[in-house]
Amino acid sequence: MLDTVPDFHVAINRMRGELGLGAIAAELIAAMVGKGSDNLIRAVLARDFDGAGVERHFDAAMCAYQRHYLDINGNHSTLYDGVLDGLDAMRAMGLRMACVTNKPLAFAAPLLAKKGLAPYFEVVYGGECLPHKKPHPMPLLQVCTDFALTPGEVVAIGDSSNDAMAARAAGCFVLAVPYGYNHGRPIHETDSDGIVDTLLEAAGAIDSHNRRIR
Repeated sequence: MLDTVPDFHVAINRMRGELGLGAIAAELIAAMVGKGSDNLIRAVLARDFDGAGVERHFDAAMCAYQRHYLDINGNHSTLYDGVLDGLDAMRAMGLRMACVTNKPLAFAAPLLAKKGLAPYFEVVYGGECLPHKKPHPMPLLQVCTDFALTPGEVVAIGDSSNDAMAARAAGCFVLAVPYGYNHGRPIHETDSDGIVDTLLEAAGAIDSHNRRIR
């Protein structure tokens, strides 16, 4: 829903500055995003340190990163085209919506609120909210339980292989959008039930599917 790489870029380079490291490009950071903060910070540190060095600097780097990210969270991120129109269409269809992200909830919840997205979602799960995060199916199965739906009644919409793998493992349908951060890989390589250009197109696909099965 949101291009948050600009926020990551600012926070990570401020963290790197505290460690005496040079700035890195946003494009490099984009390829590291999507598997949670621990993985992100380790990947960033691995550009400068060996495995032992990464672990030696990890706690200080994570502390600095979290402090800087919370300070600028949402200031530089932007909504992708069609997001609000798509969410409005889904809400008008009576769909119940949940947001499942590997981003820590302390980052995700304020960001959704700041960008006007929070009211659309009944449930928001961050990466630390459950014992497992995507690509594990647990977060999606938890949403199924929350909404009293079977996995076959749930559609996951995502921008990465993590999303698709979690949905497949849970038994949910999955639609993929071609923007976002798929770890530097084309989204067409993921196993999905279709690629939609926008959330508004996703809403139309869901509506068409529901009309066919009624």
